[in-house]
Formats: sequence, C-alpha cells, structure tokens
Amino acid sequence: MEKFVKYSLEEFVDALASKAAVPGGGGASALAASLGIALGNMVGEFTVGKKKYADAEEELRVCMARAKDLSRKFLNCIERDAAAFEPLSRAYAIPKDDKNRDIVMENCLRDAAKVPMEILHLVCEAIKLEERFAVLGSVMIQSDAAVGASILRSSLLGAAVNVKINTKSMKDREYADSVNKEVDALVEEYLPLADSIFEHIYHKYA
Repeated sequence: MEKFVKYSLEEFVDALASKAAVPGGGGASALAASLGIALGNMVGEFTVGKKKYADAEEELRVCMARAKDLSRKFLNCIERDAAAFEPLSRAYAIPKDDKNRDIVMENCLRDAAKVPMEILHLVCEAIKLEERFAVLGSVMIQSDAAVGASILRSSLLGAAVNVKINTKSMKDREYADSVNKEVDALVEEYLPLADSIFEHIYHKYA
C-alpha cells in the first residue's frame, strides 16, 4: 500500500477526490486532527520563553510534547485506516451464498471500526489539550487555538460517523450497540468542549 503521509498536499487532495476507496473520510479525519493539534502546539511555541507567560511554561511544554506525539499518531492512523478497509472491501465481494461470508464480514467490520474508534479517543485527548493551549497561550495567537478546536470538532464527528458506518452492518447487534453507546458518550462530552473553546475565543473579537 502507498504511504499517504508521503504524498504532497496536492497529491493527497487529488487522491481524496478520486474514485479510489482510500484515503476516505477516516483518513481525512485523522489528517485534520493532526493539523488541529499542531495548531495548539504552535500556540505553545509562540508562548514559551515569554516572561509574561513564565508561570505557564512548564505545563505548556508538557502539553507541547504530548501534542507532537498525538500529531504523529494521527498521521499513522491515515495508513492504518486505509489498511483496515482493504480486507473489508474484499469481504463485500464474497458471494452471499458463501457460508463463511457472514463470519468474514463481521470480523472485517470490527477491524474497520477499530481505527476510527482509536482516532475518536485520540481526538478527545487532543481537544482537552487544545483547551489548555487556549487558556495558557499568548493572547496574540489564541485565534490559532480556536481554529485548532474547530478542526478537531470536525475530526471528532468524522471519526464517530466512520465507526458507525461499520457498526450499522454488524450482525452482532449487542456488540454494535455497545460500541455505538461509547461513541455517543464521547461525542456528547467532547463536542460541547470543542465548541466552547472556539466560542470563548471567537467572542473576544466581537
């Protein structure tokens, strides 16, 4: 499989816009999340070293280290999401009268849901970090934390819907429902947080 993270921006966008199954919404959500938390790290970079924010420097450096780690993890998820889709696409091609089709499909659907679920959990952590950057960062660059939060908001919803597109087709409804409940709980908790970060900064400029 091609390494999408090695694509130029133009190549990635062209691939995303093409008829190719991957990269798709999952990869786009992961890339967006990487950009969103990178903006938080940028806020930190422009804040540390300034006397006015000396009291926040220690926490900011911890946040920056984690933000860089998360950004790399999101990029890795682009590749893993694409890799998880390939077996699922092959499973859909199995004849419906094949006795093994349901088992293969179920396993592939579970695997395909795992990466967006991981992205979802990582995005939740990223949103919490973005809040710290928004609170601790220089007021001169807080708008970038607001942009980061709005991007992470989209990634949160993108990852959530990419889990649910897989759970929708699962035969094991008990398992699917448990996954869906976890997704719903995370969205319910972190969507308002992402919104509040953005709105708090946005209304400062009114």
